[in-house]
Amino acid sequence: MCTEWALWPNLGCIIERNLVFEPIPAPADAPARADLIRRIHSTRRIPNPWAGDAARGIPAVRLAELLGEWAEGFDWSVPEERIRAYPWESAGVGTRALRVIHQRAENPDASAVVLLHGWPDSVLRFERVLPLLRDLNVVVPALPGFPYALPLTGEPISTADIAEMVAEAMFALGYDRYVVSGGDVGGTVGEILAATHPESVSALHLTNLAASRVAMIDPAHAHPEEREFAALAGRWRQANGGFVAEQATRPGTVTTMLGDSPAALLAWIGEKLQGWAGSADAFGAADILTWVSAYWFTETAGTALSTYAVPAALPDRIEVPTVYSAFGRDFLSAPREFVQRFVNLAVFSEHNDGGHFAAWEEPAAYVDDLRRAVRLSPAGPAASR
Repeated sequence: MCTEWALWPNLGCIIERNLVFEPIPAPADAPARADLIRRIHSTRRIPNPWAGDAARGIPAVRLAELLGEWAEGFDWSVPEERIRAYPWESAGVGTRALRVIHQRAENPDASAVVLLHGWPDSVLRFERVLPLLRDLNVVVPALPGFPYALPLTGEPISTADIAEMVAEAMFALGYDRYVVSGGDVGGTVGEILAATHPESVSALHLTNLAASRVAMIDPAHAHPEEREFAALAGRWRQANGGFVAEQATRPGTVTTMLGDSPAALLAWIGEKLQGWAGSADAFGAADILTWVSAYWFTETAGTALSTYAVPAALPDRIEVPTVYSAFGRDFLSAPREFVQRFVNLAVFSEHNDGGHFAAWEEPAAYVDDLRRAVRLSPAGPAASR
């Protein structure tokens, strides 16, 4: 039944701002922790001809070190307490509601920004930027299927579905205009959100464009740097993209493997955290184990693959003013010509350092570029209801 809040035109009814599920993530109980340790100690080690080749997977010695630390020296309660202490809220429509970190500025009329994470990470990608954004209203959704989100128990959903859910949640939180920032899966969600809700998204901040954009280039009419980038993307995909094909075509197989074995989950995600970061010291052992534990204890290693398995159509072009952050050590840092083909590029900001997890690796540089996007926004309060 509709109430007095405000009409959401796509739903034909009213969004209430009531919490629809427990906003604070539940802690892992003692049996779950004991089960993890038992499984780690029971890891079966078979001959591995590529044990020392980092290009073929996480080195066996490194994996053994991390597994030992996970079972014997890592205290999950410490990062878990920190994570649960964030200002969690939930907002949206019924089972479409999102659990979000909602860091409110002292000034309620301060600009609002939405930070969208990707895979294989979670809201933890933004832990280092949150303290730098206390003057803004910041919303960090746990994307559906990912750690700390409402459990995804129905049909898998696409980035387009998630974009609509983010729009609904922001409306329910009272924000009519906001800046969207993200990368990886979150960047794709941001692109779609900006294209479908330009009346709400005042500016866009991206660290990469959707990977499928490369296929949208006509080589006959492309800039030389675009052709070079497309060739680079093709070589990267051939050498490193097996996980994409597996997660897109056989997500059920991957789910079984990652859900049953902590060693498999650590190897699958750990090699990406180490290989995609811009420097070898971007993630310490405690960081890797925290990010992987978030998947393990929330049982989301499978549901987080949803956006790989369910394709979504991308808009041809996005007219919302966009700031693009090109971090030089990301595995595919797109050139200006490629970016401006697909977005209304206001700022192309280049950085020598920083890899795929830029908000974590280079938080100050990330925030500087995000603030450039905020300055592109029209003046006025972000929340008007």
